[in-house]
Amino acid sequence: MIRVLLVDDHLIVRQGLRQVLGEIADLCVVADAADGVDAMREVRRCLDPQVGPGLDVVMLDIAMPGRDGMEVLKLLKAEHPRLPVLMLSTYPDKQFAVRCLRAGAAGYLNKSADPDEMVMAVRKAAAGGVYLTASVAEALATSISDVRAKPAHESLSQREHQVFRLLAQGQSVGQIAQALHLSPNTVSTYRSRILDKTGTRNDVELALYAVRQQVVMV
Repeated sequence: MIRVLLVDDHLIVRQGLRQVLGEIADLCVVADAADGVDAMREVRRCLDPQVGPGLDVVMLDIAMPGRDGMEVLKLLKAEHPRLPVLMLSTYPDKQFAVRCLRAGAAGYLNKSADPDEMVMAVRKAAAGGVYLTASVAEALATSISDVRAKPAHESLSQREHQVFRLLAQGQSVGQIAQALHLSPNTVSTYRSRILDKTGTRNDVELALYAVRQQVVMV
């Protein structure tokens, strides 16, 4: 039996995944979580040999309030490096897939993926493999062969990239500080670094850059 933890801030998504996986004989959803804090708590509980049911795979949404999926992925791999984590997203594969795989993910799936594909991905991750769709494999190959030509935002750190996306979506420094539990001064520092690295002069130019690079959708 493959034991799965579902992490997504949308209840309807968790319920849908629970229903899909629950219909498969060798899969069992042992817990779910709505955010990064709950996810870490549930992982520790599941893996506790005294009280936990055990855990084989985490299915983790990439876009969540507070700690986003990328940050949670880093925490999970630091604390439990052998625990497979499948990333879930509504974003195009080429936007985040390579970043997730480099951070240690066992695969990257769009939430619109066929249920059979999700089941295959969970099984492969549980077996110690990495699940790659054709588009993700192509994105990974391109990133390897064309490192020198990568866009400027690819040089951002994980936290800078998180702030970058929020700025590009029109959020203010204060709003970002509140969402990420950071001080406004810290967010302003990140903003300055982001503008410098992307060669933009203000939030408007940064938003236009993000749209051109398909980091945010319009």
